[in-house]
Amino acid sequence: MMADGDGKDPKAAKKGYPEKEQSKEEPDVPEDAAAKKKKKSKKKKDTPAAAQEGEAAPASAEAVAPSPDAAPDGEEDVADAGAKKKSKKKKKAGGDGGALAKAFIPEQDNSALRGLKNWPAVPSSRQSPAFDVPVSEQYPDGDFPSGVCVEYMGANSFRTTSAEKRELERLASYDYEKIRKAGEVHRQVRKYVQSYVKPGLKMTEICQRLERKTHELVVANGLEAGWGFPTGCSLNWVAAHYTPNYGDETVLQYDDVCKLDFGVQVGGRIVDSAFTIAFNQRYDPIIEASQDGTNTGVREAGIDARFTDIGAAIQEAIESYEIELNGKTWPIKSVRNLNGHSIEPYHIHGAKSVPIVKNQCPSIMEEGEFYAIETFASNGKGYVVEDLECSHYMKIFDAPHVPLRVKSSKALLHAIEQNFGTLGFCRRWLDDLGQTRHLMALKNLVDNDIVQPYPPLCDAKGSYVTQMEHTLLLRPTCKEVISRGDDY
Repeated sequence: MMADGDGKDPKAAKKGYPEKEQSKEEPDVPEDAAAKKKKKSKKKKDTPAAAQEGEAAPASAEAVAPSPDAAPDGEEDVADAGAKKKSKKKKKAGGDGGALAKAFIPEQDNSALRGLKNWPAVPSSRQSPAFDVPVSEQYPDGDFPSGVCVEYMGANSFRTTSAEKRELERLASYDYEKIRKAGEVHRQVRKYVQSYVKPGLKMTEICQRLERKTHELVVANGLEAGWGFPTGCSLNWVAAHYTPNYGDETVLQYDDVCKLDFGVQVGGRIVDSAFTIAFNQRYDPIIEASQDGTNTGVREAGIDARFTDIGAAIQEAIESYEIELNGKTWPIKSVRNLNGHSIEPYHIHGAKSVPIVKNQCPSIMEEGEFYAIETFASNGKGYVVEDLECSHYMKIFDAPHVPLRVKSSKALLHAIEQNFGTLGFCRRWLDDLGQTRHLMALKNLVDNDIVQPYPPLCDAKGSYVTQMEHTLLLRPTCKEVISRGDDY
């Protein structure tokens, strides 16, 4: 079970509600003890209950009405802070300043994060406005919506009507149901995220809310269904592989560029999709560059497509953009040492890599393969290096058996195999499993080539990197973009 966020009520800091001002009495009017007692009793009766308990009474019903964007687990957004009376008493230092500051974050219009392109229609969601209905309950017959299907052209056009190819698809339909369920969960979870993410939220909270909703909608069941890999929320010049460890107090800012990259898996079939969040419109050109790059890659992909041609087309699309920042115009580059990749069961990075720059790779795409078409655009060097504290790890897919002598390492490896298998995981998830003192044991597993670390990948400090990613399936009769939605 995921750990909760701050979970503290910002109203708790408002202790010390000021008492009503006592009315002045004429000094020459005598008042017996009984009259004083009666007057005191009446004053106590007229005082609001909240004031008697030392808490502020709400100024209006709207001040305590739950916002549609209210945070879970007891966190509340205050609708009108100015409507509340301010205490004249000086508040004591301390308390949960983060939770209190978060309560005053204004509502955020996130319409810009959705509907960026008018793609071919994906069947409308059956989800409730509260995002609380598991996808399997929305589609009890297992008829999960397919992604956007694109017919093959040229030499592969015969596949559309081939009876042989249709039979191959019928035999693989069980596998398709799994990936389509994961795709629908991804669409609904990211729509939920797009509804609440805003400047002022801690990155830890953004990730945990997303991860809880993923488990809720997919109905998590061990290795049968759940997360595909850790939630990436890399900021600005950090291109990939960043998620906050516990203790990381990073807060999303208005001028940040955040790459939100998360995966959903059902039966080992992983949907890997990502998009970029930015609230300042000045970053639109570099966001559009990665969008154009990914959509170009999706268009060029197909059975028998050559990786060298795909990479060249992606680079040409991305590098046709430029961005003006602080009065200077910057060329936008395709990050040359980052790639898309094939996806295999329980193995997010398969055997093939899809380059996003011009190259001499002789590989081709083949029938039945799954791919993540993933592009990165940067106004920096266009080259990333490993930096910062590591949070992402994954058990090496074909790691040989290694006899471990350290008891804590054996226990940690058992926990990893039982809960994640060969899927990626992060340190937060180990803490949530009760493996709170795992650093040395994890280092021992890395040193023995059992677990692979994936540190954050960073471009030049001060630059900006954007990302967009889609998962597609090269079916025998058509190309299906599994993760395509009405947002991107």
